[in-house]
Amino acid sequence: MAAPAKSTDASISVTTGQSATVSAVEDVPIQYSLILDHLIGDKRQIKDLNPTVMGALPSPQKTKEQKMIESGMESCAFKSLIACVGGFVLGGAFGVFTAGIDTNVGIDPKDPLRTPTAREVLRDMGQRGMSYAKNFAIVGAMFSCTECLIESHRGKSDWKNAVYSGCITGGAIGFRAGLKAGVLGCGGFAAFSAAIEYYLR
Repeated sequence: MAAPAKSTDASISVTTGQSATVSAVEDVPIQYSLILDHLIGDKRQIKDLNPTVMGALPSPQKTKEQKMIESGMESCAFKSLIACVGGFVLGGAFGVFTAGIDTNVGIDPKDPLRTPTAREVLRDMGQRGMSYAKNFAIVGAMFSCTECLIESHRGKSDWKNAVYSGCITGGAIGFRAGLKAGVLGCGGFAAFSAAIEYYLR
């Protein structure tokens, strides 16, 4: 009767060993997943990539001249100057283009039936281009300067700066023709600036 007891104990030990092996095998994927979490998962530590640590060349420090140039290029005066020059060029090109498609360019009001010469046509085109260039330059400089000042005062760079600047610019231009024209100019420029900002952003 002792032999069956030994066989039973042996089977129990074998079953216990198999269960221990299975539990050990089941623990392996859990540990592997923990390692993955630390490597590429949510528990991964994000470190700053310093070029000097990675073997790259360190960026040189800026000199005083470079800092002065950068501060000058970021100033409102420089931005206004760039906008003024750009507006002058764009306005001149637009004026010459509109004069080129206008059939009344070069025609003398005192003698409308006389055919204008090429010199008269070119002179009128130049005058119209210069007029458009001056107006565009003034508008561009005013808009850029007011936008820069508003952005510096608010400390934010968003669409509201362009809307406020457009209202001030349009109102200043329109007030020369009266209060109603100033209000309409303010609203029109503000709406146009908001539409441009919405399209660009």
